[in-house]
Amino acid sequence: MGVVNVTPDSFSDGGRWYEPGAAVAHGLELLAQGADLLDVGGESTRPGSARVPVEDELARVLPVVERLVAAGAVVSVDTTRAAVAQAAVERGAVLVNDVSGGLADPGMHAVVARTGVAYVAMHWRGHADVMDEHDVYDDVVADVRRELAERVAQMRAAGVRDEQVVLDPGLGFAKSGASNWPLLAHLPALVADGFPVLVGASRKRFLGHLLAGSDGRPAPPLQRDRATAAVTALAAHAGAWAVRVHEVAASADAVRVAAAWGAAQDGPGPRATTGAGAGPHGGEEAR
Repeated sequence: MGVVNVTPDSFSDGGRWYEPGAAVAHGLELLAQGADLLDVGGESTRPGSARVPVEDELARVLPVVERLVAAGAVVSVDTTRAAVAQAAVERGAVLVNDVSGGLADPGMHAVVARTGVAYVAMHWRGHADVMDEHDVYDDVVADVRRELAERVAQMRAAGVRDEQVVLDPGLGFAKSGASNWPLLAHLPALVADGFPVLVGASRKRFLGHLLAGSDGRPAPPLQRDRATAAVTALAAHAGAWAVRVHEVAASADAVRVAAAWGAAQDGPGPRATTGAGAGPHGGEEAR
C-alpha cells in the first residue's frame, strides 16, 4: 500500500504532494514502483496535529481519488470520517483505511456495511493531539488484541461482514516508542486472530529513535526507509496481508525476499508477486 498524502503538514514529506496534480503524479510513480494499492489521505495524523474541517478534507481527497481511479489504480481512502469515506467510495475507492477503527465517527461502520467496501480498522485511543497521553498498557499485545476485538464486535453489530475487515495494530498511535516492538515481534498472534493484518511502520518515530545518531537525535523521516524495508520483510514473513509505506520499491523487494524465504522453509509454493489481489481476504499475503 503506497501512501499518497494530500496534506500540507505531513510528517513524512512536508506537503510535497499537497497539490492534486503532484499527488496524482506521485501515486502513479508509486504504482510504477510496485504498489498494489494507493492510500489517499487528506488529514495529517502526525503526533500533535489538529483536525481539519471536513470540507477541506473532501476538497483535498476527492479529486485525487477520481483521477487515480480513472488511471486504473486500486485506491483506498485514509479517513476517520463517514462522509469522506462515502464520497470517496462513490468515486471509486475500494477500501476505507480508518485509523480510529470507527471510534472517531459513529456513522463510519454504517457506511462500511451499506457500501460493502473493504475496511481497515486500526487500534486507536484518541486523536493525534492527545494520543501520546494514552501510551499506557498492562501488556501491549494483549491490550491491543482485546481492543481490536471490541472494534470487531461493534462492526458486526453494525452489519459489517467479517470478510470486509482488515485489522491494524496501530504502530505509533498511542505508542510513542518501545510499545511498538512487542506488537511487531508478536505479529503472528495478531494474524492468528483470523483477520488480515495491515502493518504501518513506515518512517514512524520509533524507527527514528532506533536510528538516532551519537547526539541522541532521532533520524529524520526520510532516513528511515531502509529500516522500514527491514520491518516489511519481517512483517511479510510473519503473515501480514499488507504494509503501508511511503517508499514502495524497497518494500516490494523485501516482500519478494520474505516470500522466497518462506517458500524455502515450507517447500514449493507460489512465487512472490506484487499484483493486486481480490480483496482483504483473497490473493497473496504481504503486499
